Amino acid sequence: MDEKKETSRVEAFSDGVFAIAITLLILDVTSAFSDASKLELFGLLQQQWTVLLAFLLSFATIGIMWLNHHRLFTLIVRADHTLLVLNILLLLAATVVPFPTALLGRYGADMVNGVDVKNNGANFWLATILYNGVFLFVAVVYNFLWRYATHKRRLLSRDVDMEAVRRINRQYLLGPLFYAIAFALTFLSPWLSPDTYTQVLAC
Repeated sequence: MDEKKETSRVEAFSDGVFAIAITLLILDVTSAFSDASKLELFGLLQQQWTVLLAFLLSFATIGIMWLNHHRLFTLIVRADHTLLVLNILLLLAATVVPFPTALLGRYGADMVNGVDVKNNGANFWLATILYNGVFLFVAVVYNFLWRYATHKRRLLSRDVDMEAVRRINRQYLLGPLFYAIAFALTFLSPWLSPDTYTQVLAC
């Protein structure tokens, strides 16, 4: 089987999933602003800023997931069953992202607007745990996929740039660590985690 053609199919399918996932993010923003005709726009923006923030964070993260995926598959030239399964797990996480994003934005908006603070505080905390848990899962799966593909150059080209491989290896050692820190901070306070989380995006 043509190795390049096989990996190209993996990339094409993955690109489609990433594109759909990143597009679905805007639906909750649209829903949050469905009453725009009844309220002053500036006031509505003040009420729903957490929805916009969650959208921007998730948009940036899925975009970076796609960039990382593209970078890995410039080095990976073969695919086998295990790689396909790991890639499917990665895409599963990408498709889930809009769900915790919507929860985080909506419960966050209720929190900052003083709507049933006691109950929504707990819900916002759980939404933040879920949100960061998804991205911790992404970091772990990315590591498994990359380590599996690069083990003894299993799925790499014969003339692969080993310096590029080593650079990605170093970066991928740090990614799960920072995501784990962001996830742990969520248990202390849901407002702490996004600050750490934004530092992880480039990993």
